[in-house]
Amino acid sequence: MSGLLPQNVAERCLRRTRMKIEILLNNFAIRCFRDVGDGDYISARMAYRAGLTLQYLWASQQVIEKYLKCILLLNRIPAVDIKHDLEAALTKIANAGKIALDLTSPTKKFIDYIDTYGRFRYLETSPYSFGSDIVKLDRTVWELRRFCTLDEGPRQIRLSDGLPAPIIRIEGGRLEKIVDAPKDPAREPLLWQNGFFGKRTRRWLRVRGGFTATNSPLFLNPHLLDEVVKYVFLPKEIKTAYRAAAKEKLYDGEN
Repeated sequence: MSGLLPQNVAERCLRRTRMKIEILLNNFAIRCFRDVGDGDYISARMAYRAGLTLQYLWASQQVIEKYLKCILLLNRIPAVDIKHDLEAALTKIANAGKIALDLTSPTKKFIDYIDTYGRFRYLETSPYSFGSDIVKLDRTVWELRRFCTLDEGPRQIRLSDGLPAPIIRIEGGRLEKIVDAPKDPAREPLLWQNGFFGKRTRRWLRVRGGFTATNSPLFLNPHLLDEVVKYVFLPKEIKTAYRAAAKEKLYDGEN
């Protein structure tokens, strides 16, 4: 085709095609990762409120994973080998040198906690959560989502100790549309005791205290592992950990 056109015309056609592809790639990142992640965020808040710890942890993992994948794609950082590993996604972003995520220490710690427990959906490990974890989730979403846009403005806004989180609005964002729609059924679970998203800043929140935890069947009976894996798939790291635990229990029993 280009051989039948003057060189400058062919080059312009190629540039237009490339520009269209770039626009479509950005649209894919926004719709498939940020918008879907926004929905997972509301699901995580609903699960937390209902006391469903395992579901809350998995939904939280999905939120963070999708936001990180949105950031990776918007910045054209190849990540075809990234599945559910949040640390690997963060490392990809850091090593690429295209964008610096100025995440605070509490958010880094929360991501590490979710990376450890959130990706196990079938009670392979023993999940736990504290009552204040909902605030940590909201903070993490607020910090990460600033980078899920091509607009430079949101990423320039930062948290200040002792002050309410500034309201950030991403143009065309799904959360923003929900906040602006009083009759949207997702609005109430999004705004409930949320100090990071809403129409106005909030100085006070009322969250439950306490601690919830559930022991995995394999934690209680690690010797059951070899029978379980005859019928279901378990990740290699889970099998390794429980085989070691079974040996330790056997050793303790002999002594």
